Amino acid sequence: MANQNERAELHKTIWKIANDLRGSVDGWEFKAYVLGSIFYRFISENICDYIHGLMVDAGQPDFNYATISDEMAENIRKKMVEEKGYFILPSQLFQNVVQSADKDENLNERLTSIFRSIEASAQGTESEDDLRGLFSDFAVDNSALGSTVIKRNQLLAKVLRTVAAMDLGSRYDDTENDTFGDTYEFLMQMYAANAGKSGGEFFTPQQVSELLARLASWNNSNIQKVYDPACGSGSLLLKFAKTVGKQNPNLQYFGQEVNPTTYNLCRINMFLHNVNYDNFDIRLEDTLLKPQHMQDAPFDAIVSNPPYSLKWEGKDNAILINDDRYAPAGVLAPKSAADLAFTLHMLWHLSERGTAAIVEFPGVLYRGGDEKKIRQYLIKNNRVDTVIQLPANLFFGVGIATCIIVLKKSAKTDASVLFIDASKLFQKDGNKNVLLPEHQDKIMELFANRKDEQYLAKLVKNDDILENDCNLSVSSYVEQEDTREVIDIAEVNAKLLSLVAEGNELNKKIEAIVKELGE
Repeated sequence: MANQNERAELHKTIWKIANDLRGSVDGWEFKAYVLGSIFYRFISENICDYIHGLMVDAGQPDFNYATISDEMAENIRKKMVEEKGYFILPSQLFQNVVQSADKDENLNERLTSIFRSIEASAQGTESEDDLRGLFSDFAVDNSALGSTVIKRNQLLAKVLRTVAAMDLGSRYDDTENDTFGDTYEFLMQMYAANAGKSGGEFFTPQQVSELLARLASWNNSNIQKVYDPACGSGSLLLKFAKTVGKQNPNLQYFGQEVNPTTYNLCRINMFLHNVNYDNFDIRLEDTLLKPQHMQDAPFDAIVSNPPYSLKWEGKDNAILINDDRYAPAGVLAPKSAADLAFTLHMLWHLSERGTAAIVEFPGVLYRGGDEKKIRQYLIKNNRVDTVIQLPANLFFGVGIATCIIVLKKSAKTDASVLFIDASKLFQKDGNKNVLLPEHQDKIMELFANRKDEQYLAKLVKNDDILENDCNLSVSSYVEQEDTREVIDIAEVNAKLLSLVAEGNELNKKIEAIVKELGE
């Protein structure tokens, strides 16, 4: 889009359209149809653009893949699957299906057949896992869409037409155009905001994602692999695609997610941000019990916003204490709060020169018991680099102030922890708080300088932290500014004396008036 105003206007229009479309369908459920249609349009246009580029190089600039026969297209099936990870026949392209959608009495069956065909095109190839089940949430026979097949097809056709009319730009000659990915993330953010806590479980606000990416990539120009063990919709990983990925097109993205719907959203998000299938590896499984990327470790950068206070097996699973990820600490995170289990998992996966930036619930910074023992292990081994207190009310469905813990291994230059109080660095935006670019810049300045700054930052030796009950709470070390108005006692006393004198004078006048009236 040409500028921020046009982009904001597009977003406003898209959200109104998405809301107007859904009718009686719950917005959180309806997101699958809007987001799925955007993805269907994207991969259709993307493969056409890719083929168009090949034909331009071959001296045939007027070639239009969407207009050729399916039989002719079969000749390039193998090449497209190898290079793009999937294949779509011309008759199955979004732009061709939408033209007849209004009159297609079998639209639901046609879409189901097309989606199965796209996923099946990758079977037996390297991209099979990346395509499998991508359209599983696009349930064309969902009764919430309408009481009859005719009504459901009418709504599906309306969704396709509406998505087709969205001004999402062209990729023929603009490799920097990321309107598809940008629109997708905008809609996910809006759905998350309206879904409250359930939406917040899969979406990290973009300004927080950006801060985590900046922290994890700071002073490291050789990042080859980035990892998120609780990747949600992939927003944290994709911040690297927009920063580090521009300098390193071969950057590899690894993630794991336990929720099937969110797992699909993440893979779709990768495609929509033009991350090719062979550059990402997103797995569906329980990270704490069945990690999927131990053979891919170590990772140069790790960013994550794992679920807060998640219940897990902990001590009930006898083999976990011998797990390579948890064993070094000597104890397991409590069954009622797996936060530090995720932390230890990430530390194990981190390279010697890498950095992990993790959003944490504040309780893990000061609670006792086994969590204290895990903090003690981290501090004694000099793994905690920085703790940042964030403002409250940044996340959807979570009003409490969260924090960021930055972990390092051998890359640390001192035996200290930097504490940063960023709790007041925000701007109100409706009922939420946001980190503006200047707030992020200030946090990064404090992080890079690694020295004391009154009311904002304090560098504390590990030994002092250990003596302070292994407390990593920022408020325990960074002095709070006293914003109360300073009272000048002498000035107050003088004012009181003045008021008393005025009162005495007034009393004399009243007595004189009363005496005069009595006479």
